[in-house]
Amino acid sequence: MVATAMPAASRSPWRHLPNAISLVRVALIAPIGWLLLDRAWPAALGLIALAGASDGLDGFLARHYGWQSRLGGMLDAIADKLLLVTCFLLLARLDVVPLWLAMLVCGRDLLIVTGALVWRVLIGPIQPQPSLLSKACTLLQILYLLAVLLTVASWTPKLAAWLPACLAWLVAALCVASGLDYTLRWSYRAWRVWRGRSHR
Repeated sequence: MVATAMPAASRSPWRHLPNAISLVRVALIAPIGWLLLDRAWPAALGLIALAGASDGLDGFLARHYGWQSRLGGMLDAIADKLLLVTCFLLLARLDVVPLWLAMLVCGRDLLIVTGALVWRVLIGPIQPQPSLLSKACTLLQILYLLAVLLTVASWTPKLAAWLPACLAWLVAALCVASGLDYTLRWSYRAWRVWRGRSHR
């Protein structure tokens, strides 16, 4: 029997770094939530900006060095959703973010999580595959939160106060579009899987 050599990327001692960064992002959620409730806007802004930068960093490392894994994809998605849902709900409670927008963001994530659970139960393991539309939605949500916190911290000129309101509608549009995209794409994939099984 001939042994098959493992790819160099899978042998790298740094291959778990993206996962570790995702876990750090999860660990930041509690202090961010506490700072938001305490209305410590500058500190909350800094940690959210750090979390957003880490989201881009772990994705870059995983793709560039071939360190992708099913666990890494799940950790990244969980970290993003927990962070964003926490921020939107707490800021809505503080009347800083519109409640309807927070409910839309949470509803989209609930739809995605529910769909993933149904897939896991009825079909099998799922490999997270965020679309460009979904990535754009996540990025815009982070930018929106940063814009809101910059505004409440009085770090932006008065002329820029309209920016969060404009971004809110863009976030809403992308939430609806990406939610529909997820539903249609994964419904079609599920239909193909079931069709293939029925023809065996």
